[in-house]
Amino acid sequence: MSGELEQIVSVRVLTTPEAGEPVGALLESIFGTTASVWSEDGSSEAKVTVYLERESVDPAEEASLGQGLDVLRAAGLDVSEGEWAVERVKREDWSESWKKHFSPIEVGDRLLVKPEWEVTEPKLGQAVVILNPGMSFGTGHHATTLFCLEQLAECMPVGGGKSLLDVGTGSGILAISAAKLGYDPVEAWDFDPVAVDVARRNAEQNGLGQVLAFKERDLTKMSPGGRQFDVVCANLMSELLVAEKAKLASWLAPAGRLVLAGILEEQFTEVEAAFCGLGMELIAAESLDEWRSGTFQFSC
Repeated sequence: MSGELEQIVSVRVLTTPEAGEPVGALLESIFGTTASVWSEDGSSEAKVTVYLERESVDPAEEASLGQGLDVLRAAGLDVSEGEWAVERVKREDWSESWKKHFSPIEVGDRLLVKPEWEVTEPKLGQAVVILNPGMSFGTGHHATTLFCLEQLAECMPVGGGKSLLDVGTGSGILAISAAKLGYDPVEAWDFDPVAVDVARRNAEQNGLGQVLAFKERDLTKMSPGGRQFDVVCANLMSELLVAEKAKLASWLAPAGRLVLAGILEEQFTEVEAAFCGLGMELIAAESLDEWRSGTFQFSC
């Protein structure tokens, strides 16, 4: 078993489809791993779940979840009763569940993201990223991750030559995809050691284990300045983006592009104002479901 737990822990919240993504973002902020949101067509209920590679949930995390749901209610979001439960799950049951719900993703004609068990063949000229879900992951299905992938493809001309920093890498999907598209060098950070381990394993599976640098770093404890990159991606909570705006801007090359995601529609104006206040301008934006993402660059 190579040290793996036979059972893992799931934290599942029952809510409304409208509240699915915001509740998922809440779970991610507490547990440091991406949530899955599942709702059958026409259903009034959504199941929002995170899977944790450990045996229990800390009481402080449970308290944070209850408080977070109260905050969403106070903001006017219909989270229904917001019932939640912590359960132990067999590892094989978790894996089989993801095989049912994880389908391939095409990003234009440049990129195909798929799990190893999927037989879909790439189009001519399409780079392939093999990505299997881990305890911390991003699969590309989420609106915010998909926007980042599209921007990576758009910012990189065929032939490569640009550098990338991925802040909050999760599964490593953005860093791995960037390397496949020709970005070099590529650097990626996450504060969660489980995420960093998953990202490294995903990089190895894609033949990039010796190419990509995944580092365990906490954005809130870092200093601005230092190396600059042509593209900086930060798929993070809006509060963190605003609080750490100066650091993110300092790591962007003068003619570079800053891709920001993980932002609820109603919070985007605040994020936009924060970065425009640093002398940047919004050059691309997209809304999908409850989320809005944007790409910024320094004004000329």
